Amino acid sequence: MNSLFHLAFNVNDLDQTRAFYGGVLGCREGRSTSTWVDFDFFGHQLSMHLGEPFKTAATGHVGEHLVPMPHFGVILALPDWQALAERLQAAQLDFILAPQLRFAGQPGEQWTMFFCDPFGNPIEVKGFASLDTVYAA
Repeated sequence: MNSLFHLAFNVNDLDQTRAFYGGVLGCREGRSTSTWVDFDFFGHQLSMHLGEPFKTAATGHVGEHLVPMPHFGVILALPDWQALAERLQAAQLDFILAPQLRFAGQPGEQWTMFFCDPFGNPIEVKGFASLDTVYAA
């Protein structure tokens, strides 16, 4: 089955949303009105609506780090992940968890990075050498 994921959440400013998701992340903008905008988030649909962003708390354990929960994200093939990591570092994005390797040499080896959009919505992006190993145990 090949399906798309849709997530809708709140932001405070659509111009800032466009600058971050379109400019910094490089996502293609879709439909919009005066109160919301859609983006192609690496093949999935994000809909940002004007409103109060959801509350998060740093309660998720990633190794020795605490990351915001809830959060959303995407899993990319490693070359795409590396290109995005370089793009975000060049943009001097403030990372919660800088790009790094986890589970080296183990099943589920992955690269990860955590950051927030301008409204505090936390995002995790993972990279895998093979997407066939995403669920490896």
